[in-house]
Amino acid sequence: MGNRTGGQLTRARLTLYAVTTLAVAAPASIAGTAAADTPTATATAAAAPAVQAAQQWTSRTVAPGVEVRTGTITDPAAAPSWTVTVQAPVTARFTGAQAWATVGTPAWAAETADRLRAAGFEPVTTPIAWPGYADTPRGLMGVRVRAGSHPSQDAAKAAAAKIAAAGFHAVAEWTGYDADQPADVENLHVAIIDPRVFRGTVRATHDGNVAQRETTSSVAAKLGSLVGVNGGFFLTSSADGVQGTMAGAGAYGGELTSMASGARAALILKDGGRHPRIADLTTTVTARAGRAAYAVQGLNRTPGLLRNCGRPGAAPTSEPRQDLTCALADDLVRFTGAYGHDLPSGPGTQVVLDAKDRVVSVGARGGAVAPAQTVLQGVGAAGGWLTAHAEPGKRITVTEVVREAGGRRVELGPDDSVVSAAPTLVEDGRVHIDAVAEGTVDPADLSFGFAWANNRQPRTMAGVDGRGRLLLATVDGRLSGGSEGFTLAEGAAFMRSLGAVRAINLDGGGSTAMAVNGALVNHPSDATGERPVGDTVQVLPPRAG
Repeated sequence: MGNRTGGQLTRARLTLYAVTTLAVAAPASIAGTAAADTPTATATAAAAPAVQAAQQWTSRTVAPGVEVRTGTITDPAAAPSWTVTVQAPVTARFTGAQAWATVGTPAWAAETADRLRAAGFEPVTTPIAWPGYADTPRGLMGVRVRAGSHPSQDAAKAAAAKIAAAGFHAVAEWTGYDADQPADVENLHVAIIDPRVFRGTVRATHDGNVAQRETTSSVAAKLGSLVGVNGGFFLTSSADGVQGTMAGAGAYGGELTSMASGARAALILKDGGRHPRIADLTTTVTARAGRAAYAVQGLNRTPGLLRNCGRPGAAPTSEPRQDLTCALADDLVRFTGAYGHDLPSGPGTQVVLDAKDRVVSVGARGGAVAPAQTVLQGVGAAGGWLTAHAEPGKRITVTEVVREAGGRRVELGPDDSVVSAAPTLVEDGRVHIDAVAEGTVDPADLSFGFAWANNRQPRTMAGVDGRGRLLLATVDGRLSGGSEGFTLAEGAAFMRSLGAVRAINLDGGGSTAMAVNGALVNHPSDATGERPVGDTVQVLPPRAG
């Protein structure tokens, strides 16, 4: 996010970059990692304010080849407060409905500031630039309009109510979440797993049932994990399907259990984590009955509902779209034994297959996946295809293909797992955030994704450094433990400062969690405590014997 001038924008962005570089260069640094590129670090040092940040880091080795760093970075120059943001009216891209954005056009901001003054308020307008994303415009995103500084959230809410009563759309906000202001407090945890030394395994897991939610720490304790972090995006509302099912590609023990939302970033843990890598993945699944073929659009999810979109035929968009549930009128979904929940019911057709892909039954949707069986459910034209081609005793085969966006096929073995989220943060050793392509921001609709991407939030991130080591990192946010979090750009800079040559943003917000030896070590932001999530990434000790 930007500041009041282009030069200030650069300094603001580099301020955190300098802080994270210092964190790596501190006595608790990760041995052998590359810090920020020398020209950037030099330029940041010249900007001076960042060097005032105070840091405290501790380190512990939880197993040979597994090290955990815990840090707190504070900036005495930061002076956050509660304020009131006056939001700009915009038109939502897909629905055409009125929506509200944090920034508006310069003309709107000037007119709104004049109206606020006439109503007795004292507005402040701030130009906000686009962050350094790889696929968004450069320069001005819009102008933010605010009024007042308040000692508490309640006071800001009261002020927002007065401004709203005067005819504005106003919300109370904490300025410490703004990228154009220095972060007050950042509480961080970093786990470094060196596969050349570590003799255990690293794997993603949904703990045997892709249709459930569990906390990261409870799964870690159950598995005797050394380190565990939350994984990819998942459903949190029954209105979108079955809670806990993944909203993106997922594979555990070599079995693909959910499909990609377009081409989105994924952490691929090959050979029990001995060869981790990060790549954008696509998935193609096809059902065949004789010479007839039909595209399967989902695995282990409710037909017709597609969280995060990103599949052909989805409405209102076939593009990836974070936290949007699209509809698929024509949808063929496969259910496997990993789906430990009642099967969806309703209009459509269901086909049960045995272990040799022979049709056991054709009928109404519902029931459960029996041992050694799989189920196909079709709605719309897909239901008609099943009715036309499924005959008891005959075979319907299903093939699955996972590819990197460049076309390279990903073969999944029994010790392989995949966690998918978005977006990419670091590519080829440089900050590279494809925020539009992976559906996390939209230059055509500034009401979408602004707070998710451009404000500081709790975040979980994964990366691979130049020595092949896996980096798992969390930053607390939303003032949990006083910590404010990272923007996407700040998270990318942090992972780059750790030496990551590739990095990905995993699920964050209230999902962000890290457990060490089965105990939660960070401060999740949900008021109810640690959030039950979908899949997790677990670092497991060597098996006895």
